[in-house]
Amino acid sequence: MEDVIRSLGYLCLGSRLKRIGEQLQADAQRLLDGLEVPLQSSQYPLLAALDKLGPLAVGELAQSLGLTQPGVTRSVSLLAELGLVEAIQSDGDQRRRVVSLTKKGQRLVDVAKRDVWPRIESAVADLCRDLSGPVLDQLAAIEDGLATAPLDRRVKQGARQ
Repeated sequence: MEDVIRSLGYLCLGSRLKRIGEQLQADAQRLLDGLEVPLQSSQYPLLAALDKLGPLAVGELAQSLGLTQPGVTRSVSLLAELGLVEAIQSDGDQRRRVVSLTKKGQRLVDVAKRDVWPRIESAVADLCRDLSGPVLDQLAAIEDGLATAPLDRRVKQGARQ
């Protein structure tokens, strides 16, 4: 079957990038599921931002991630329910909530930084290692590489080497 999005080139670049991003997240999620990590792969950037930048207001957190404030607010609520973050009303402004990692959240981030994130990063680096040339050709190579060996399989292959 013809890949219409691929065949339309630059016209569908945004759709193609979104598709690749979704594939990478799904592959990372399979790896996380295999490691019995209790979160969606899309939640980790929020935890990483708090780990790297410290406590942030919801708006600042959204800005640091390049995401919408309502989306970050939903994620913060979910992570707070899991006991991984806490959101405390700011003293000076009751509308402003400052989000920080809990001890449980920091432990999860520490494990992810040590055991999970390097493996995913290595698998993506492996996928992109030989890319060169026009961006559409590079995207085709990424898609073909993911079809041949998804990230979770690349991680397992890397672990055996």
